Formats: sequence, C-alpha cells, structure tokens
Amino acid sequence: MYSKEELRQLKIDFWQLFDKRCSVHPELKYRKRKWVLHKTKIKGVALRFDVSRKDAMVILELGNKSENKRLKAYEFLERYKPVIEDGFEDGLQWEFFHEREDSGAEVCRIFVRMEGVDFHRQNQWPDIYNFFIENMLKLERNFLEIRDLLQEEVK
Repeated sequence: MYSKEELRQLKIDFWQLFDKRCSVHPELKYRKRKWVLHKTKIKGVALRFDVSRKDAMVILELGNKSENKRLKAYEFLERYKPVIEDGFEDGLQWEFFHEREDSGAEVCRIFVRMEGVDFHRQNQWPDIYNFFIENMLKLERNFLEIRDLLQEEVK
C-alpha cells in the first residue's frame, strides 16, 4: 500500500509521463494545446481521462448544473450517435445518470473503458497511455464535428 504522499507522487508521475508521451506522439507533438478537455466552448461539457485501480476511461461528460440543459445535450448527442461513435469498433457506453465520486455531482457520460488495468502498476502505463491517446483522438475529432450544433442546442 502507498502512503498518501506516495500515492500523490504516483499520480503526479503518471500524468507527467503521459504528457511526455503526448509530446512525442505524431498527431500531438505539433499541437499548441494537446487536448480540448474542459475547453469545449460549451458550459458543462468536458472531455476527460480517468484512471483507477481497475480501469481506464476516455469520457465525454455532460455536467451542466441545469438538469434540463444536461438532458437536452444528452438527447442531442443520442441523435448524433453515429457521428460520436465513428471509429469506435464496439461503440461507446452511454450512461444517462452517473454520480461523480469526487463531487457527488450528477452527470451524463459517454465513454470507452479499458478494463483490467491498474494505474499502480507502472508496467501497465504504456498500455494505458496508448488507450488514452488512441481513443481521445477519435472522441475529440467526433465531438468537434458536432460541437457548434450542440452549442446552439443548449444555449
């Protein structure tokens, strides 16, 4: 088991090494900003990476505090499901309701998951990084295709 300080340092090392990995990736190394993430230009809409002791996930999260706007955005994305899932051989998982563990906030999520990985195992980090990069590139590209339409929908 890790102490709090060791766990904090492990998380820092994980994300710093991921940043270095992104800096040498052919599709990312010349980008000014590596990822869109929270800068989607739509309030309450974010792209996220998540990693734990049991899995790794690439997520499109709808977290608007207004339930009406959040559900409106989710329904819009459902209509554009073929665009959002383009390039994902097995599709994506759609979760109408999820309670965030860190904040208790209610969100909708669309995601792809890699099961059976543990970020405490540093020998698995390269596989997690490959999963993150490959899937976030697809999800980001697909999201950007419909971002302006979604922005108009949830004004």
